[in-house]
Amino acid sequence: MSVDENSPSGSTRRSVIEYFVGGGLLVSLASFLYPVMRYLVPPPVVDLGGDEVIAAKVGALKPNSGEIFRFGNHPGLLILAADGTYHALSATCTHLGCTVQYRADMGEVWCACHNGTYGIDGRNISGPPPRPLDVFDVHVRGDEIYVSRKREA
Repeated sequence: MSVDENSPSGSTRRSVIEYFVGGGLLVSLASFLYPVMRYLVPPPVVDLGGDEVIAAKVGALKPNSGEIFRFGNHPGLLILAADGTYHALSATCTHLGCTVQYRADMGEVWCACHNGTYGIDGRNISGPPPRPLDVFDVHVRGDEIYVSRKREA
């Protein structure tokens, strides 16, 4: 017994098969496109830090040295100057976002990407950076060094 394509049961079988094949193709396409879309449109970055972090312990830095610390999702730079004062800056270069470092031999903050330099107060000295580094407040409490965002006046 053959099934006529024009009969109701023949068209029902065909539509069920088309439904499953089409659905399978859509699911396959979605499984390929989803990772691409997640890559092109990343989720928003959540700043995990507050307004204040512990950057280091007292005595961890030698005079005329610097240390990178995490301030939320961004790097910060804690500097103990030769005169014994602490300075804290954003460690993200304002030119292209590279991480800067303290150069004791120069007494300056240096970006290796394009040889930009900043003073320990964050101001531009030379190179392509368009603006100064963000400066943070430093507080010593007990044996810990706290760094906080500058309060707007």
